[in-house]
Parts: sequence; C-alpha cells; structure tokens
Amino acid sequence: MKKALSIAGSDCSGGAGIQADIKTMTMNGVFAMSAVTALTAQNTLGVYAIQESTPEFLKQQLDAVFEDIFPDAVKIGMVSSSGLIEVIADRLKFYNAKNIVVDPVMVATAGSELMKSDAIQTLIDKLLPLSTVITPNIPEAQVLSGFTITNKDEMEKAAKHIGDTYSCAVLLKGGHSINDANDLLYSDGKMVWFEGERIDNPNTHGTGCTLSSAIASNLAKGFTLEESIKRAKEYIQGALAAMLDLGKGSGPLNHAFSIKDRNF
Repeated sequence: MKKALSIAGSDCSGGAGIQADIKTMTMNGVFAMSAVTALTAQNTLGVYAIQESTPEFLKQQLDAVFEDIFPDAVKIGMVSSSGLIEVIADRLKFYNAKNIVVDPVMVATAGSELMKSDAIQTLIDKLLPLSTVITPNIPEAQVLSGFTITNKDEMEKAAKHIGDTYSCAVLLKGGHSINDANDLLYSDGKMVWFEGERIDNPNTHGTGCTLSSAIASNLAKGFTLEESIKRAKEYIQGALAAMLDLGKGSGPLNHAFSIKDRNF
C-alpha cells in the first residue's frame, strides 16, 4: 500500500485539516499519516482558537514518520508561523521527500485568518520551491501573485506568474464567482484547464484540504500530475454531490460518499 503524509492543523469538528486529509487519503486508497502543526477550536461557523505545535515538536513528528513509514507523497496544509514552515522545509529536504502538494491555507472557509503575515513570505521562500504543485484559490493566488483576478485571462496570467516566479506547478482553483468550478494547471510552461460542474451545495467546509489530499494520494499511487488532478476533482465532486448537511454554517463534505449501505 502507498503512503501519504498530511502536515496540517487539526479541525476538531472533523470537516477540514488533518481530519479531512485522513478521510480523503483513506478513501483514495493510500495509508494516511499526519504531523499536526496546530490544534484548532473550530466548527462550521468559524475558528475560535489556535494552539500551535512548537517547531521542535513538529520536527519530532516528522522525524518519527520519515524514519519508519516513509511517505510516497506529502500534503501540506495550514501552517501559521514562520518557525513551523522552516522546520517543514528543512525536514523535507533532509529526507528528499517527493510528490509534495502545498495548499497555501491563508483564510478559513468561514473567513478566519489562519496564517500570520510574516509566514506568507517564509512559505514563498522555503516551501513553494520544494513543491510538486501548489493549490491556491483565487484570494490566495492574488496574495502570491500581487494581481487582481476577476476572469479567466487573469487566472492564466496569475498562474503563469506564480509558477515562473517560484518554480513550481500551480493548480489555480476557480470558483469565487469567476467560473463554474473550472481549475487551471500551469506546469512546465503549459496550461491545462480542468472543467468541473458547479454543484449547488453551500456546505464547502474543507474542500481545499480535500482536493489537495486527493491529489497527493494519487501522486503517491504513481499517477501523473494531470491524472491525479482529474481523479481528485472527480472525488471531490462526488463528495459535494452527496449533499451532506451538518452544522449551522458551511458544513463538511461527505468524504465517505462511495461507501454503500453496509448496515452502519
């Protein structure tokens, strides 16, 4: 069995972060492991508190994983401070990790800021050059590129700028009223659009975590980047189409939508 590691924050309500990553990786056929960057008190309505891991403890988690069950892919989600980012970059280089998917989580679905401003530059300097692909949404891509993004042409301009500047492939996620859930991959000077059906489901908590984890899972299994993205989008569309409705705010996806009734 292939293995994947999630380096991210814990979501106690189970819809995003480490919890979403483990569910997604499991449902996509890989063995899931985790290194927790922070504990969060959050639910579908927002983030109420964050308790970070120390850099030393995060290092110990990463060493424990890499020295025993070496991951075939790594997904990086919420990392809110520079010290933690520096540890992650150091350990990934030390172990020569492959298939690194960076989801540059800056703001939660409910609007709460999840990354300190100084950490953004550290992310750019330390992690983006190590990544196989990064998966920013429109607001995150605007921060990374410095461009305003309001249409398809501006998505292409921003993706090219980010990819060329930071030497990584970029999957710029659509949505945010720009298109019907179509995502743009810029890799090795080539642009590929992945069309997606916009599903009328207000419950989108953890969609970014889920997509990036599904991409990492498929990279771990040996699929190309384009095929991994295609398979990940199919998975997340199924999870959205299941129309799970939990919580009082933007609820979680049904990560286990493909499990049929087994008298649970």
